Amino acid sequence: MCGRYKVTTPTGVIIENFQIRQGRPNLEARYNIAPTQIAPIVRQTPNGRQLAMMRWGLIPSWAKDSKIAFSTINARAETVHEKPAFRDALKHRRCLVIADGYYEWKTEKGGKQPYLFACKDDQPMAFAGLWERWERGPEPVDSFTIVVTESNALTQQIHDRMPVILAPERYDAWLSADAAEATALLRPCAEDLLSMRPVSRALGNVRNEGPALLDVEESPMPSLFPS
Repeated sequence: MCGRYKVTTPTGVIIENFQIRQGRPNLEARYNIAPTQIAPIVRQTPNGRQLAMMRWGLIPSWAKDSKIAFSTINARAETVHEKPAFRDALKHRRCLVIADGYYEWKTEKGGKQPYLFACKDDQPMAFAGLWERWERGPEPVDSFTIVVTESNALTQQIHDRMPVILAPERYDAWLSADAAEATALLRPCAEDLLSMRPVSRALGNVRNEGPALLDVEESPMPSLFPS
């Protein structure tokens, strides 16, 4: 599973690395992206790759309301082709979810400790994603999900699932190939691609933001947004 991640890479680097041709919002650094929040994705259009902002938690076009999004933040690679919420998007609406690290929690002495997984070279990464447009509310909502698979040797120390991290040479295939070819890409990345380290337990509060979340404090960190 993937329930929290970050995007702190400068916008210009993202545009260059993902070869963006349309949509160039000035992205602010985000250290604690949580479900239902708006985050950047890349999708293919007839005029090239587009950078778009969408809500995390896929809302299928047929859903009666948006509450389903709380249970569709992730799609399992093994069943994504058959689940009603995801199978049509797998065929027609795949995307790259931009990130430069994601978090998982492990129960340790003193409570749950979050760990950051990031590329060793500090480059941004792309999670395999699916997107949908929901038009049954007051206004259309574009939303996405992150496809997850079994963990590799590194990440299984903390969790038995991990996001599908696509190599840059696989971006085109994920965005544009037929569903069968795209599904074949849904496997764990090599463990030597990633680093792992503990970070602040303040990540547990979705209201907390900022670079201090990447530090490990000696004592519980106070909320960055005290009530």
